[in-house]
Amino acid sequence: MQSAPTIAGLMAPILADAPITHRLDVTFGDVTVVVSSNSKGLIEKLANYYRDFIGGGGATLIPVTAIEAGPPDLELPFAVKQREPGKTKLKESYCDLPDGRVVKKLLTGLLFLFGHGDNYAVGPCIDNDNQVVNFINNRFIEHCLKRGALLFHAAGVAEGGAGLVISGFSGAGKSTLALEIMRHGTDFVSNDRVMVSREGAGLVMTGVAKMPRVNPGTVLNNPNLAPVMDAEDRERFSALPQAELWDLEHKYDAFIDDCFGKGRFKLSCPMAGLVVLRWKRDASPMTASRVRLRDRRDLMAAFMKDVGLFYEFEDAAEPSIASQNAYLDLLGDLPVLEIDGGVDFHKAALACLEFLRQARTETQPF
Repeated sequence: MQSAPTIAGLMAPILADAPITHRLDVTFGDVTVVVSSNSKGLIEKLANYYRDFIGGGGATLIPVTAIEAGPPDLELPFAVKQREPGKTKLKESYCDLPDGRVVKKLLTGLLFLFGHGDNYAVGPCIDNDNQVVNFINNRFIEHCLKRGALLFHAAGVAEGGAGLVISGFSGAGKSTLALEIMRHGTDFVSNDRVMVSREGAGLVMTGVAKMPRVNPGTVLNNPNLAPVMDAEDRERFSALPQAELWDLEHKYDAFIDDCFGKGRFKLSCPMAGLVVLRWKRDASPMTASRVRLRDRRDLMAAFMKDVGLFYEFEDAAEPSIASQNAYLDLLGDLPVLEIDGGVDFHKAALACLEFLRQARTETQPF
């Protein structure tokens, strides 16, 4: 009887044909991800992307090996990952092995193999470096979650050392609002994922080193984002109606240092408050009101987040998303602001700043 394939067995011939000659260390807090590759070009692209986080010295080391190659053809019984309600395009399939999991990107053929401390990306990495970035960031997310943090579907900003988590259902404009708030001099903490943990008497929010991916409407309405769009695109998109701009599947990476100046990406800070976006694209006035989360559990789906395919469970019975009570117990009496009514990013940014400054005085320690 043939034994089941393993990550070690699948990777052995691939590694034999791809000498690892290049390395990049990126550090997020006390964690250093050591990226090794056979491709100088990939390492150069990753070094540019992670330029705010270059260097070693973390107490914890996470190895990631990225092999530039053609799309691998592994004969494995892949199962397609179904998307959450409202999203129809299938993006990934996966196969669980005795020593980990293999995830295949359906559009690019890129493979990710991980388990028991080993992490590999194999395939056309240079052309899909954004997927390699996501894999690296997911290794860090998993590390934080296994140390007791909970995962939030949210963006984050900070002012004066106090952080604000901005949550909302997919497409609500979390990143757009965070970047609008950045125009008022705040720091950037995260784009789409935030890990929250309790340390002593307070909460700490930790972001992910991923640049905001913004649509043309966001760029056109935020002068700080001008560097990400060339003149030709600006003329083309400026001619479109606002409603059409909102739904465009065209994204730009907005590097924080290019758009807002050096040293504005902080990644971690004490958490002072939580914002939940419930607004709608209509003509009603925007409203902002304080709520008690235990009385408004209907808001929690906006920020509770499944850990996803790239999380290695230590126990197969472990749920992929923490319970509402786990989130409520973590957050306690943290100040929460609900933003409802019609979409107004300028007004919402001012409301968020006022709320953050009030929350700072209510939350300890700062």
